[in-house]
Parts: sequence; structure tokens; C-alpha cells
Amino acid sequence: MFRFCCYSIAPVTQSYITDRSYPTWNYVGYGGETELPKKSAPKPIKTKDGESAVLAKIAAMPGPYRAMGERLHAIIKASAPALSPKVWYGMPAYAKDGKVVCFFRGAEIFKERYMTLGFSDEANLDEGHLWPIAFALTELTAAEEARIAALVKKAVS
Repeated sequence: MFRFCCYSIAPVTQSYITDRSYPTWNYVGYGGETELPKKSAPKPIKTKDGESAVLAKIAAMPGPYRAMGERLHAIIKASAPALSPKVWYGMPAYAKDGKVVCFFRGAEIFKERYMTLGFSDEANLDEGHLWPIAFALTELTAAEEARIAALVKKAVS
């Protein structure tokens, strides 16, 4: 049986393909190396523990969002101590059994005019056929703090 390589006129037999004593064909182009370059191994990611990583992300936020982020962190930790903080897609997040339940982000990430508090599909916020999963925050008053605490408790329940 004969096969033809796309860059060669010479016939290639089955034994030629499986015999490792011959060099492999360069399918990238003519000449040069006979094998494709190997990918380098990915560099290990340096991680901090979740709490310090979240606090570092909050500390990196611009002024007004930093204050709201610190307050949100305190509210979420107080409302649901079972949630463990972690950085999720570059945002402070809180997970239950390794799955993110809620997160928040400053306005600078997506150039929005407000901070966002969001909930993932793991949150138990279902109400009928339609319910909100993200909230815009421009200011934290006592009323908003109470509502956020209730939402986080419901999400974890």
C-alpha cells in the first residue's frame, strides 16, 4: 500500500510510517526541523490562601470601591461563615464546597459606573421563573447592607 505525504513526492509505505528509525515528517513546511517543536510545560501559578488573596484584590481597588469592598467582605463573612473566600476570574468571591456562590467586582474591571454584587447558579435564590442574580451598588447604606446580608443567607441555605 502506498501513501503520499502532502509535502513529498516519494511514496510512503505503512512500515515507513510506523518505523521510528526514520525521521518524522515536518508538516509545518519545507526544510528545518524534522519534528514539531514541543510545547513548554505551563508555569506553576503562585497562589495565596483565599482570605489574603481576596483582601489583596480589595486593597487594589480604587478608593470608593475599596471601602465598599471591605464592607461587603465583612457582611458576607458575617452572614455566611461557611463560605470560603477565593479569587475567581480576578474578582473577590465566596465559595461553598469549592463552588462559587457570590462575588463582587469594582467598576474599573469592565469600565462600569457602579460596583456589582453577583450570584452564581450555585446560589439558592430561585423565585418562580425569574429572579435577579446581579445587583449594581453605588453606595452602601444600612438598608442595602441588610438586604445583602439576607440575600447571602438565602443563597447559602
